[in-house]
Amino acid sequence: MSRTILQIIGARPQFVKLAVVSRALAAHSGVREIIVHTGQHFDANMSAVFFEELEIPQPDFNLGIHGTGNEGTIQTMREALVALMQSVSSDVVVVYGDTYSTLAGALAAEELQIPLAHVEAGLRSFNASMPEEHNRIETDKRAHWLFAPTDVAMMNLANEGLDKAPRIVANTGDVMYDAVRYYAQRAKNESIEPVPGHFVLCTLHRAENTDDPERLKELVDALNEISRRFEIVLPLHPRTRQRLQSFGLRFVFPTHPPLSYLRILQLLRHCQFVLTDSGGLQKEAYFLGKYCITLRDETEWTELVKGGYNQLAGADKQRILAAVQNIPSEKGVFSEGWYGQGNAGEKIVSALLG
Repeated sequence: MSRTILQIIGARPQFVKLAVVSRALAAHSGVREIIVHTGQHFDANMSAVFFEELEIPQPDFNLGIHGTGNEGTIQTMREALVALMQSVSSDVVVVYGDTYSTLAGALAAEELQIPLAHVEAGLRSFNASMPEEHNRIETDKRAHWLFAPTDVAMMNLANEGLDKAPRIVANTGDVMYDAVRYYAQRAKNESIEPVPGHFVLCTLHRAENTDDPERLKELVDALNEISRRFEIVLPLHPRTRQRLQSFGLRFVFPTHPPLSYLRILQLLRHCQFVLTDSGGLQKEAYFLGKYCITLRDETEWTELVKGGYNQLAGADKQRILAAVQNIPSEKGVFSEGWYGQGNAGEKIVSALLG
């Protein structure tokens, strides 16, 4: 039986997740894949380069909707997606993660009564003020297939009563683990510019940090202090760069433009530890055996904190500096099987086609 799977993406981490599922779909005959890019990330380094290096088919449609993700942006995306879905027949809509593109896709699928699959279902930070928390909860409510990456995510879905038929709920493992296993070897083998010597990898882009001048100042002050001891490699998100300029803040060390996924994996492999407010990078650090300090007050990846691989430091300079002091000097053992066996993509596709 032939099936048409319409996949919606918009932000850089979603390109990596889609690459895993797209590769699994390609192994099945009689499946038509339609890729829709909302345009949420439109910087060349944050979009086009990813499709090329991850060997993802170019999007069939690019809606070109840029924006910071307010209600107006979501509504514009939803309307454009509804119009597109009305012109292109599909059996399933797949969305990823917790971005505004995710929620817009879920709302459009609901309006047209097209079955929805949510990859990374069940994640909760329990911070209702986070836009990402709202997006993931509202998407889960509308999904027919809920593909959870961990046992904790499965428990969250059960606690919210979202594990009942006719929904199909499964712990597939984490597609990001699939991706790191697949692409890390390529990053190791490809000729990419040399990594620095002893350095810390840092990313900073969450709206809760960048849009609050007091939080952003604390983070800048902390990173500037850390840079006296460690070289910091910080690929600067366009929104973060804009906010720094608006608030009159600056780093005393050089920053970098957004980097490709393979370059990030290469840096992860060689860094001493990670400082980030990214959800994905917390896991990628773990997958590659690096300790992480998370620049948020909470995380959806609670198992990493409980296991001692991740420290929550918020946007408090003193907490961040203390967390740096607490980074173990010896390499740890990162062996827990929280995120599956590296076959999440195959499990997701089997469920969609079954």
